[in-house]
Amino acid sequence: MIALARKRARHGEPEGEGIRVVHVSPAYFSERSILGGGERYATELARAMARLTPTRLVSFASQADERESLAAETPLEVRLFRPFWYPRGQRTNPVSLRFLTALADADVIHCHQFHVVATTLAIAYARATGKRVFITDLGGGGWDLSYRLDTGRWVDGFLHLSEFSARRFARYEGKNRLIFAGVDVERFRPLPGRTYETVLYVGRLLPHKGINYLIEAVDATIELRVIGRLWEPQLGATRSAEYLDLLRTLARGKRVRFISDADDERLVREYNAALAVVLPSVYTDVFGAQHPTPELFGLTLLEAMACATPVIATAVGALPEVVEDGVTGFLVPPNDARALADRLRWLRQHPEEARRMGERGRARVLERFTWEAVARRCLAIYREVLRTG
Repeated sequence: MIALARKRARHGEPEGEGIRVVHVSPAYFSERSILGGGERYATELARAMARLTPTRLVSFASQADERESLAAETPLEVRLFRPFWYPRGQRTNPVSLRFLTALADADVIHCHQFHVVATTLAIAYARATGKRVFITDLGGGGWDLSYRLDTGRWVDGFLHLSEFSARRFARYEGKNRLIFAGVDVERFRPLPGRTYETVLYVGRLLPHKGINYLIEAVDATIELRVIGRLWEPQLGATRSAEYLDLLRTLARGKRVRFISDADDERLVREYNAALAVVLPSVYTDVFGAQHPTPELFGLTLLEAMACATPVIATAVGALPEVVEDGVTGFLVPPNDARALADRLRWLRQHPEEARRMGERGRARVLERFTWEAVARRCLAIYREVLRTG
């Protein structure tokens, strides 16, 4: 990480904590990738941490040879590796052995996702070399030996987005710590002349997101914008197409727009035009499938709150930890289009209170949910383990 230290010096930035950290993420988030919260989480945390201590992000890209670059506007070093295998065709589970070379000078290895082959390889490497390894599980994953072999016993700490997420790892109670999630409050912010005109959903078009109930909830007097795209590696092409067909059928006769190519600049404008951002996730989807962990956090809610936009979410997973009911927005029961419609109607009828909810939401984000705050929580945990080791 010598090049990293030199760049920090050129920018006049202090060396910070001095702990050399490598983050490992199965998928790299970039301005062009338009991926979901899990990919964004790893990349944004690494960017924030790079301002405090030497940090490298290791990820995978099928169209890229191994290369080194520096993330824009931060001293973060990014190294991408070409996978040679996707177990069982799972695109969210890339496998490469060469990425282990990027871990050699690390004091701490922080892996994002538990049940993927890259994380199991990183855990084995850390155990063999005496390095410290931490896991933040972002949901998902794929085929991996960790389902049969307890690799968690070799992990120094599980750093969770929420209390709900931590409960999934109760067997590792002594290793569980909360770091929460963050948002870039300089990018996601209120814009001059903002309006409260639309209803907005941002996320993948998956059945457990409950988008069908949101479409049922809106009437023809307000526009619903659905920003996201299908995620076939998790669903399979047949079910993906079936769900999208259902959404389009429900949208007939209503003012519903599907947007699949929004970048961050567009997202900020959309958040600032919204009466409310809605995350209507469910435990049981419209096809009857069960989803015991539908939301480990709900990053798009933080982005909306940072833009001073009220939010509405279902009371599932970790969403009650993000939304203060009646303060920054509303919590409603899952699978309940009528409850969603009622809360949307209330916001339209009480514009001043809606505005105050948005302001309280941004204040809550600034107080608790910035990426710098998450990075500092991580660094404090790293230091504690390194001292006691």
